[in-house]
Amino acid sequence: MDRRDTVRLFRERLIQVIEESRLSQTAFAQAVGMDRSTLSQLLSAANDRLPRVESVVGIAAHCQTSVDWLLGLSQRRHLGADTMQEALQVERDAPSPVDDRLMRWHAEAAGYKIRHVPSTFPDLLKTEEVIRFQYAAFATRDPQRGIETAQARLAYLRRPETDMEACNALHVLEGFARAEGIWQGLDARLRRAQIEHLIALCEELYPTFRWFLYDGRRVFSAPVTIFGPLRAAVYMGQMYFVFTSTDNIRTLTRHFDDLIRAAVVQPTEVPAFLRDLLKDIR
Repeated sequence: MDRRDTVRLFRERLIQVIEESRLSQTAFAQAVGMDRSTLSQLLSAANDRLPRVESVVGIAAHCQTSVDWLLGLSQRRHLGADTMQEALQVERDAPSPVDDRLMRWHAEAAGYKIRHVPSTFPDLLKTEEVIRFQYAAFATRDPQRGIETAQARLAYLRRPETDMEACNALHVLEGFARAEGIWQGLDARLRRAQIEHLIALCEELYPTFRWFLYDGRRVFSAPVTIFGPLRAAVYMGQMYFVFTSTDNIRTLTRHFDDLIRAAVVQPTEVPAFLRDLLKDIR
C-alpha cells in the first residue's frame, strides 16, 4: 500500500473511533496515552507521516480494534475469539447465485463502487419471465423471492450515489440469444423481450451502471462481486468464497480491471451489440 494511502486511511479510522468514543480530543489523547499535540498532528489533513508504533498500539488497545484495521490493512476491525476469523470465509447453502446475502453485502457497501462478474448476466437486468425460467431448475427456491431480490438490486442501482461496473463474456449473451446451454427451451418471444429490456436499462442507467463485454476466448473469470474495499465474494457453485483481507480484495479488483482492459465492447456500445443479437433470435 502507498504510504499516503496508509496515512489517509489511518486518519479516517482514527476520526471514526474518536467520534464513537464520545470523548473530547483531549480526553481521548489521555485515554490512549499520547500528547494532545500528537493527536492533533495525526488528525491534520496536512500530515503525511505515519504514526508511531506505540501510538497505533495505544489506540488499538483502548478502542479494542486491530492494528491492521487502523492502518487500512484489513477490513476486520475487532479483536477477540468471536471475530478473529480467517481472511477467507466459506458461505455455504447457496444453490443459486441469486442470493439474499448479496443484497446485504450490497447494502453494507453503499457509497462504494461495486464490481460484478455474473454467472450468466446481471440478475438486476433480468425480466421476471427469465428469472422464473432460471429458477425452475431449483425445486427448493422460490422464484418470486428471486424476482423481488433482483428488483431490490435494480432499485438500489437507481439511487444517485450508486456506482457499479459489470463484465461479461460475449458468448454468454450470444448463447442466451440462441437459446444455448441453460437457456435451451426458453421461448424466442421471452428472449427477445429480455434483450429489449437489457437495451432499455443500459441506456437508462448509464453512467451509473457500466457494462463491459470481453472475448471469453482470450480471458476468463469465475463469477465474482467486489463490494468496494469491504469484501469480495467468488461464487463457486452452492457456496461463496468471501474474502475480507485488503490484499485479497485488491488482487481481485486488479483481476476485474484486467477484464475491463480486455473488453471489446464498451458500455456505450452495448445497446448496439444487443440490437444485433436480436437478429439471432429464432
